[in-house]
Amino acid sequence: MKITENIEVLELTLPAGEGQMTIHPTVIRDEHGCVLVDTGMPGCYRRIMDLIAQAGIDPAALHAVILTHQDIDHVGSLPQFISGNGGKPKVYAHAEDKPYIDGKKLLIKFSPARKEALLQALPEPLAKQFEAVFSTDSSENVTHVLADGQRLPFGGGLTVIHTPGHTPGHISLYHEPSKTLIAGDAMIVQDGMLQGPNPVMTPDMPLALQSLRKLKAYPIETVVCYHGGIYRGDVSKRIEEIIEA
Repeated sequence: MKITENIEVLELTLPAGEGQMTIHPTVIRDEHGCVLVDTGMPGCYRRIMDLIAQAGIDPAALHAVILTHQDIDHVGSLPQFISGNGGKPKVYAHAEDKPYIDGKKLLIKFSPARKEALLQALPEPLAKQFEAVFSTDSSENVTHVLADGQRLPFGGGLTVIHTPGHTPGHISLYHEPSKTLIAGDAMIVQDGMLQGPNPVMTPDMPLALQSLRKLKAYPIETVVCYHGGIYRGDVSKRIEEIIEA
């Protein structure tokens, strides 16, 4: 879904246990090419590239990947992106989550048992690629380390907002020209309403809610949540309600 000239929100529905989940990676584009925010679960590479093409964007123009955080549904297809035929994109992530994304530490919500189950469910070539990229012996996957307040030139200007709690290095991205917040998992949309992060998947909920206060400094008109999609309304008021609940 195109929400501005610079922002395309993708929608992928994936199996999740006995049910399904829908995720929303986001593409930031400008005259220099496009940047993908988050990569989905392992095996999402082709579907994401197809959706980019269906949006009228040349997949070959993809030159960078920004990871909002280390969770498997956000970094899962990174091995395919950095091993793709179009040349290795730059990979951006916050310093606190970098060692996990580099494979030097085990993802904090991804137990060895869960990892083994996932690898057994994947086709063998994909499983081997995943293990090779997220290995202590692999080269570093993150090529550019992000910091709070940093401004990226993509799409007319993205501001990095460090919003820890869901993970130590979780970031949100503020697109200045359109007043759009790409929230990652700092918030979700449920039944059309903006909510705080999923408590079950948020190890430090007090810190996550404290992080939301930082968002009130930005004049946000549209929020893109990885889980739930797009929210428009009085965002500042709604964030205050979430914090005070």
